[in-house]
Amino acid sequence: MYNTLILPKKEQENIMSDKNIENENLQENEDIENSNASEEETQTETTPEDEFELLNKELTELKDKYARVHADFDNIKKRLEREKYTAVEYANEKFAKDMIPVVDSLEMALQSANADAEPQELIEKLKEGIELTLKQFTTALEKHGVTMVSHDEPFDPNIHNAVQSVDHDEIKSGEIVQTFQRGYKYKNRPLREAMVVVAN
Repeated sequence: MYNTLILPKKEQENIMSDKNIENENLQENEDIENSNASEEETQTETTPEDEFELLNKELTELKDKYARVHADFDNIKKRLEREKYTAVEYANEKFAKDMIPVVDSLEMALQSANADAEPQELIEKLKEGIELTLKQFTTALEKHGVTMVSHDEPFDPNIHNAVQSVDHDEIKSGEIVQTFQRGYKYKNRPLREAMVVVAN
């Protein structure tokens, strides 16, 4: 109060004017806050029935989404089962297809056996046909991973079966002297052991 009385009239009016403006601003801020609060109250004022309907709608949407996902999963599972069954059922299709030309060659060999020709000439032709068919057969087998156990391989109990042992001056002990029956491997797995004679 002392400051107001001491100050000149003009300055007192300015101070009072500033205070009035400040009070008006404060009042406006309060009005805005009250308005926002009333809007929030209006927005948040929802009845339990409204909440129930909202939750029920969300639940229905989630159930539908789950049903669709479950159906998609079942369809994928069934498709994979069918593909697996088909893959197993027709796994040997390529192999069988490659065997058909071998059968054709054997049939041609039988037909040529009935031809009118000299016996010696017929035997030569049959021998040549059998050799070509055997080559065709082994090529088809190799194409599918079936290989013959080589005669030059060192003795291996996993792929060789020593049915006999003999004394031999030129071959070291344990090495293969002779093969009675050829062995076969499918990739790295033995299909049939080779029956061999080894040196003592």
